Amino acid sequence: MNNPCPDLENVCVYKPRLFATHVPYASLPASIKDTDCKFVYLCRNPMDTFISLWHFIDKLRGENQELLSLDEAFDKFCHGVCGNEPFLDHVLGYWKASQGNPDKILFLKYEDLKEDISSQLKHLVMFLGVPFSEDEEIAKICSFENLKELEVNKKGRSHIDGKPHTM
Repeated sequence: MNNPCPDLENVCVYKPRLFATHVPYASLPASIKDTDCKFVYLCRNPMDTFISLWHFIDKLRGENQELLSLDEAFDKFCHGVCGNEPFLDHVLGYWKASQGNPDKILFLKYEDLKEDISSQLKHLVMFLGVPFSEDEEIAKICSFENLKELEVNKKGRSHIDGKPHTM
């Protein structure tokens, strides 16, 4: 975390590697977009995204800072003040890229995952080209009911290899 330019070849022994980002598609460097890596974009309903962000920002504010009103926070959200760009521009960037290159970019919706994790999981593994079994155990492990009970999702911390990691 202290190295702004880490050697990613040696960061993780697992392949393929998985990275998460909030960077807009247009801001991704050509060195990433022009590779054979695949992108999975997970979109959430704009209102849910806004409310989640509003609560997140509330947790970060100092004791002397006043909570932003919903109106002010919504205005900032729409104009991209909180984040990289306006929400709809961000989503549309990945949506358009996925339409132009569906073998490289998979556009998923959070609500679809929540409604039918099994079908969406099958779609995801087919896109990634990894083996898939109709085993319901995978869907159960990935279920929102199971994931919300993980320590990292309750306390913002996880334990990997016996060491605590703050998320």
